[in-house]
Amino acid sequence: MEPAVQARYHDAILTEAMRRYGIAEGDIHLLDGFESFMYAYERAGQSFILRIGHSLRRSVDLIQGEVDWLNYLAAGGVSVAAAHTSLQSELVECIDDGQGGQFLVTAFTRAPGRSPEIADWQPPLFEEYGRMIGRMHRLTQAYQLPDPAWKRFEWDAPGMLDIDDWLTADHDAIRRQYEPLKAHLFGLPKDDATYGLVHQDAHGGNFFVDDAGTLTFFDFDDCAYTWFINDIAIVLFYALSWSHVEPGFTHDFMPPFLRGYRAENQLDARWLPEIPHFLKLREIDMYLRILRDFEDYEVDRWAARFMHGRRARIEQGVPYVEYDFASLTGLL
Repeated sequence: MEPAVQARYHDAILTEAMRRYGIAEGDIHLLDGFESFMYAYERAGQSFILRIGHSLRRSVDLIQGEVDWLNYLAAGGVSVAAAHTSLQSELVECIDDGQGGQFLVTAFTRAPGRSPEIADWQPPLFEEYGRMIGRMHRLTQAYQLPDPAWKRFEWDAPGMLDIDDWLTADHDAIRRQYEPLKAHLFGLPKDDATYGLVHQDAHGGNFFVDDAGTLTFFDFDDCAYTWFINDIAIVLFYALSWSHVEPGFTHDFMPPFLRGYRAENQLDARWLPEIPHFLKLREIDMYLRILRDFEDYEVDRWAARFMHGRRARIEQGVPYVEYDFASLTGLL
């Protein structure tokens, strides 16, 4: 979290947020939050999440766009943690911070279930995973933005993709890998059937699974406009990064995932060979983010494992995963 946001936050902000959402003292407790202050609370026998972010990171219009699209997906049958209004019937509450900015408060259903465990990572979950991503992609093609000011970022907007700013002089070898990749991606076609508003961060830390195998997605804070195949590549990128993943995981994961996806949305199979390009984009982006955000990434197990040998792999153009994605053509 940005130090400037932490410095402006105090108990009176939380007290005002609780008043606006009708939350009693003793019914709320703090959760871990990376970019925002996150709380769990109870009201009228139901469980909710309260997110308190700041306009230094996301404007009120961007958050309005996030929650409007989120609730559109919920209405279309996607299992998501929907946004809820305050006592004043607002989906986003703005609280002045006294320094020219605002804390922006939103409430969401608390997703049922639990984080997926190692034993859950089996074909039934993979297929349901693909089905929900496919449903999002199908629905987003018909989504009508209520207010043009609410439009979310494009995939390459500042704050979404800052690779150019983070590539310092000692990263020339990585820049030589990145420049032709960027040129290739900027040359890809866009249309409503292949490009639109997507979750863009739908990894296993951003959904819960219940005993019936239902997946409920949350944390749409990074939703943005990009190619649908990029959204799929991001899912695979993070799935491959879990510590329990075996070398043949892509072969086990992609066929059931795509079967589920195809049941909900049709995407031309010619996009499959683009997956390695988007995997490489996310790999470079993640490598530079970790360098920026961690004083010592070795203290974080996931970051340390990801960074091991990463620079050399990127500089040498080693694929994020060795796999013939064109072999999946019949499944999409």
